[in-house]
Amino acid sequence: MRPLSNRRITRMLMAAAMLAWAAALTAAAGSGQASAARAGVAVAVSNAPQASPPGAWSASDCSVCHDKAVNANFQHSAHGRNDQSCATCHKNVSEHFKSKSAGESGGPTPSLKALTVKQVNDTCLTCHEKGARANWHGGMHDRRDTGCISCHSIHSFKSPRAQLKTVHDAETCFTCHKQIRAKYQRTSHHPVREGKMECSACHNPHDSTQSKMIDAATVNDKCYQCHTEKRGPFLWEHAPVRENCLTCHDPHGSNHPRLTVAMQPYLCQRCHANSGHPGTLYDKNNAVGGPLVAGAPPSGVTTTQTIVSARILSRGCPNCHNQIHGSNSPSGVVFGR
Repeated sequence: MRPLSNRRITRMLMAAAMLAWAAALTAAAGSGQASAARAGVAVAVSNAPQASPPGAWSASDCSVCHDKAVNANFQHSAHGRNDQSCATCHKNVSEHFKSKSAGESGGPTPSLKALTVKQVNDTCLTCHEKGARANWHGGMHDRRDTGCISCHSIHSFKSPRAQLKTVHDAETCFTCHKQIRAKYQRTSHHPVREGKMECSACHNPHDSTQSKMIDAATVNDKCYQCHTEKRGPFLWEHAPVRENCLTCHDPHGSNHPRLTVAMQPYLCQRCHANSGHPGTLYDKNNAVGGPLVAGAPPSGVTTTQTIVSARILSRGCPNCHNQIHGSNSPSGVVFGR
């Protein structure tokens, strides 16, 4: 066996010494960090409120007194199926349980009704902070102090999804938006009151990024999800169609056909008042016809019993300009047939 040189032995001894020194430093640092961590934990535990852990009290424990609240709907909800503890949402459960076990009438109550709207929402957002609720903060409902339990119920919900206080989400929305409920009673409306469509089809009540909480980038994008044939692109485009569908239509209801905000031809005359025949054919002088009685009135006799001109009844600009949302015809510059 070849003997080791003095230089090689020296290198090996120096390497071993460096390894031992590094191990000692690592052990010392780990011991210091562990001590600091133990000290920090001790301080945090001593300063933290002595609340019961979420798993300390199950729903079955609370059902002894709150049978209706626990067994009626809660056990069949997502919270109950996931074995959520009552202490997950309700505070002071331990103190409340002890006071009731001792027969005391007082004691802290775990009811959420004693909390502020922000405290209730923060409790719900502890778990429900993703998906549709990711942009809750700063939205219209948040700014107006609307609480989660204003629309949702954990123990007595009636809807098949989202645990709403009503069967349909439109009924929940109409609790505050009564003017929208009135619009849905008009002759032309989306099938919301028939139960074929819900407010959530167009709106996201938890969103804060879009105007009117529209569940799309723009109003037109939302309308195009159902009315795809109106999207285009068209060879001849109608400017109001490209700008905003709400220029001509009221999506919540109208007494005019196709949810229009005004009757034809007055809807078109809002923009086309001075462009030739739209300003004269249907102006105020031609909007009224002759008397109701047969024959013309005697000379010099006026009557207020008049009928609407035949040009107005059941007629309008779309009779000729029927491609009003856009045309791909080479001769469709005026959106005709």
